Amino acid sequence: MLAESLDVVVGVDTHRDSHELALLDARTGALLGRARVAADRGGYRQALRLAKRVGAGRAWAVEGTGAYGAGLTRFLQRQGERVLEVERPARRGRDGRLKDDGLDALRAGRALLAEQAAGEPRAQGVREGLRCLLVAREAAVAERRNGLNQLRALVLTAPEQLRGSLLGLGRGRLRKRCLALRPGAIVDAQLQATVLALKSCARRVELADGEAKTLERELRRRLHALCPWLLALPGVGPISAAQVLVSWSHPGRLRSEAAFARLAGAAPIPACSGQLVRYRLDRGGDRLLNRALHTIIVSRRKHDPETIAYIERRQAEGKSVREAIRCLKRYLARSLFRMLETTPMAA
Repeated sequence: MLAESLDVVVGVDTHRDSHELALLDARTGALLGRARVAADRGGYRQALRLAKRVGAGRAWAVEGTGAYGAGLTRFLQRQGERVLEVERPARRGRDGRLKDDGLDALRAGRALLAEQAAGEPRAQGVREGLRCLLVAREAAVAERRNGLNQLRALVLTAPEQLRGSLLGLGRGRLRKRCLALRPGAIVDAQLQATVLALKSCARRVELADGEAKTLERELRRRLHALCPWLLALPGVGPISAAQVLVSWSHPGRLRSEAAFARLAGAAPIPACSGQLVRYRLDRGGDRLLNRALHTIIVSRRKHDPETIAYIERRQAEGKSVREAIRCLKRYLARSLFRMLETTPMAA
């Protein structure tokens, strides 16, 4: 057990400006001390000094290692400390709204002692760079989608002479037509304002589309240098490949392919009644990773003969398309995990 190899466990409840620490005896779980430190380099050094005074064998149970706790996690790992990530405790019901930072830090430490789903933090460096690019591209895609929706809504309510020429156009042609509009030569106030709004929305859509394509090219370039074999798999594009790498992070972070499937929300969940044996989709886990697996399966369902034949065979057995896709997600999670764990990547 983890507690047998440690002297002290430090539970950390992370925040933007400060972190709450709870120092626990690893053998008894007794509280040895509490402290609040600033969320900066000086505070990180102070936290490490406090932990060293208590015991030599240490482990840190940190909430939010990829968010508020990212700075502390990087500092501790550079100092050779053992850092494990624990989930934020669930709060349900009326009393769940009551929160105490000291108790949260205490719960984090005891969750690690009880070995409740503690795992290694995600790797920094190249994979953190991929995550940043994915976040920026997602924002650009959302901005492009919002702009297109606004553009179509404005076309629907535009004056008839403008509406008739724009309604029914595809995204590309609609954007180009709106960019070519000239509001300055129009006398009618309503028509002039509508043309100006359409041109503004089209310009915003074009800018967001250019940003999304630039970020996607950068993702593809980095992935080709890091793991070209992943992009060569059927149905795997740069966005899905980057998300799989970011969620998996590094070899040894997840103990098995079943844990990876659970993280991806692809593990089968029993949903049996007295007369029916079936499984349902997992609604938990990393939903971005689950979306990446789903995107790969949708692409393979259209173009991969083996996937098409598998779904047809499962349907002939009486399974629905959703059940067949669930099985394919689980298979895909297994195969991806095994390849990621065993295939070397570029430095």
